[in-house]
Parts: sequence; structure tokens; C-alpha cells
Amino acid sequence: MRRHGVKILYRNYRAPQGGEVDLVCRDRETLLFVEVKTRRVEKNFRPLDAVNHKKQMLIKRGALSWLRLLGNPDIPFRFDVIEVIATHPPQARWIENAFLLPDPFRY
Repeated sequence: MRRHGVKILYRNYRAPQGGEVDLVCRDRETLLFVEVKTRRVEKNFRPLDAVNHKKQMLIKRGALSWLRLLGNPDIPFRFDVIEVIATHPPQARWIENAFLLPDPFRY
């Protein structure tokens, strides 16, 4: 991500009322909330498949908590997933906008 100009702001954010975000990043003017999923092999399922509805809710809750800490800024943000397959050499895929907040949504 750093090679693409993304700045990592925080790792493993845990919200006080529940919720979690693996990486909070900034890509120019956009805030990124990133889930990193690693698997040893990719036979039947992609790592992205593990980011189910329940996991998405935890990430969203963590992201909204982070935004409240910032004073609810008017800043674009998105939810990305980084898939890592722990082969030799490791493979990584960056999925931008992997999931969205429901519309309409206010925080």
C-alpha cells in the first residue's frame, strides 16, 4: 500500500463499544478502513469470503467510531480488503470498495 502512496495511520484499531479495523489509512483525500485476510491456500474460498456480514458490521462499527473521534468530518471514506495468500512467494490482492455502508446512512 505504501508503494501506492497510501499512508498507514493506525493498526489494529479497537473501538470502545466494539468494532475493529485492521488498518486505518489515508489515500490522498480518502480515508481507508482496511481488513487484512490471510490464508495459507486458496482452494475453495478466497480470503475475501471470510469478510461476511458479521465481520463487515464489526469493521463498520470500528470505522464509525474512528470518524467520531475525528469529530465526524466531511471526508470521503471506503472499506477495502487486502487478501494475502501465504505461498512462496506470497500473493496479495487489494480489493477497493469491498463493501459499502447502507444507503442512506448518517453517522
